[in-house]
Amino acid sequence: MTLDRLPIGQEAEITVVGGEGELRLRFLDMGLIPKTRVTVVKAAPMGDPIEIRLRGYELTIRKEEAVKIEVKTGEIV
Repeated sequence: MTLDRLPIGQEAEITVVGGEGELRLRFLDMGLIPKTRVTVVKAAPMGDPIEIRLRGYELTIRKEEAVKIEVKTGEIV
């Protein structure tokens, strides 16, 4: 599953950070790294962008960027 498909209020764990070049580096700089817990907080009225919570702060990203981040739900250790 990708981050853009995660329902509001649900927590997941990042498994893969996609993207290429500067986009991938920007994701990593923002704390979007594998094994990080992330929760979708809210979405704009038309669904884009989405606000996520990770590492104690909120971050807003576009859906076209969120589709490059794979997550897994279920039991998070």
